[in-house]
Amino acid sequence: MDTNVSSTQSTDSDTAMELRDFIAKLMQSSDLESVASEIDVLQSIYGDHAIHLYRSSPGSPRSGIPNHSSSSALGAIRYEISLNLPSHEDISIRILVSIPPTYPASNPPQLQLLSRYIGAFGVDSSLFGSILRTFISVSGVEWTPESVCVFDGLQNVLERCEAWYEDKLNRETAGELLREDAHTHNHVSVEPDEPFASSTADEKDRVPLDTALPEGIKIVEAEPIVDRKSVFIGRACRISDPSQVPLILNNLMSERHVSRAAHPIINAWRCQVGSVLHQDNDDDGETAAGSRLAHLLSILEINNVLVVVTRWFGGIHLGPDRFKHINHAARNALELGGFLEQTDESRSGGRNAGKGRKR
Repeated sequence: MDTNVSSTQSTDSDTAMELRDFIAKLMQSSDLESVASEIDVLQSIYGDHAIHLYRSSPGSPRSGIPNHSSSSALGAIRYEISLNLPSHEDISIRILVSIPPTYPASNPPQLQLLSRYIGAFGVDSSLFGSILRTFISVSGVEWTPESVCVFDGLQNVLERCEAWYEDKLNRETAGELLREDAHTHNHVSVEPDEPFASSTADEKDRVPLDTALPEGIKIVEAEPIVDRKSVFIGRACRISDPSQVPLILNNLMSERHVSRAAHPIINAWRCQVGSVLHQDNDDDGETAAGSRLAHLLSILEINNVLVVVTRWFGGIHLGPDRFKHINHAARNALELGGFLEQTDESRSGGRNAGKGRKR
């Protein structure tokens, strides 16, 4: 074990020494001083062992070793840099930096993602291509002649890779919830026969919780909203009597994946019976969330409706954004259920509006 550690440390030291020698050789050419200085700065920012000269295959010579005094006589300088995603420090990516002989005077560098996987997800052609176009795309980094720009490009790549990775994580989380939801709806668990009949007074007198939906109730469910691993799903249904509300909430809580959420049934409802308007709300542990949903129903002037938002906490505090997502999830469910047709269409909205399912 000690031998392996010593060998690794020796290799890292050799790599750092090789890069320093390489920078020193670049400094000998006046045309390459800016390139050398830039690599030196990158090494100081990202660490001694983050950068090493690139070789296309084991045993091949390192690329870009200068043997001439002029940069025009030198081929492209190529080095590899390993970086950790800012918010996921256990996830690293490898980037190939190719410096053309005419950089920075008249041509930008090129960045290439060498990693085939980011975390557990295989890199797709869209991300790979967008990184290749970092300095030639309107969505990339603006380059101006005579300006060094590798650091800006690397930071841009880090941001895009992190956004891509988090999107994959969010899609995976939402997919797991939807798969579990489908499994819950498609499989009815059957309790095994009891080997002995029970005759205790408690069991005889026990009244099971009624989890059946009231007759005629149809719940619509909007598409999940996912942010930093937290998931928000809005549901809505039409009601005709306040007594239906606890039965509907019991039905939702009977679903295992809902009951395991951090805040399973944040809700608000309004129901007109004759000339009397009944209304109520419940935060379900998310302070002021229920009253915000009640306010939403009030300003939309929607009656005879129950709206419920379920939030699964992803481990990262969202601050005020959570209330925005709760309102969006509720509004999406209301739109999916056709409740917003009662209001001015110009007030309808939501990123995922109109998408979801009915049951």
